[in-house]
Amino acid sequence: MTEAEAFWEDFYAGGKSRWSGKPNASLVEDVAGLEPGTALDLGCGQGGDAIWLASEGWTVTATDISQTALEVAAQHAAEAGVSVTWERHDFAESLPAGPFDLVTSSFLHSDVELPRAQILRAAAEVVAPGGTLLVIGHAPSPEHHHGDLPSPEQVVAELSLPDDGWELQASELREREHAFHGEAPKRRVDSVVRFRRR
Repeated sequence: MTEAEAFWEDFYAGGKSRWSGKPNASLVEDVAGLEPGTALDLGCGQGGDAIWLASEGWTVTATDISQTALEVAAQHAAEAGVSVTWERHDFAESLPAGPFDLVTSSFLHSDVELPRAQILRAAAEVVAPGGTLLVIGHAPSPEHHHGDLPSPEQVVAELSLPDDGWELQASELREREHAFHGEAPKRRVDSVVRFRRR
């Protein structure tokens, strides 16, 4: 087991709930106007985004490095009555085979080494022509004050996608309130980057 796999297995160990029960607000906002097709949820955790996408008519493949997280996600999907293909991948080594009409990655951050830029560039490769790449991350805020959180501009620079092959549709910060398991809502800031493949 790699260091990254061990870290994330421990993160989800013992059935700890790491999901509010709702999809990410920025995902909902950016996907709302798209025609459902095939989707890849990269780093799906316990399945919130993948389950919402499936409920909206998308054919979803969802992947995570943690088998424990995937098992919890599959249980949530069964309870919601939706079908999702769950696959375990170490993203530094492999991704599900595309192409996909939508590739989304929400909060692909890690406390252990993660070649994030390499992974996101590989994710771009499996986006179908006319498809969408959506990268949502934590931005610095009172709730997320780590110094290594990239700005939208940094994400765009890391991806380094050619202008003749991609259209940048969003590169921005968005504030939202997030309430988790009955706690008082807290202000969060998302970094949102959205490209359309030409």
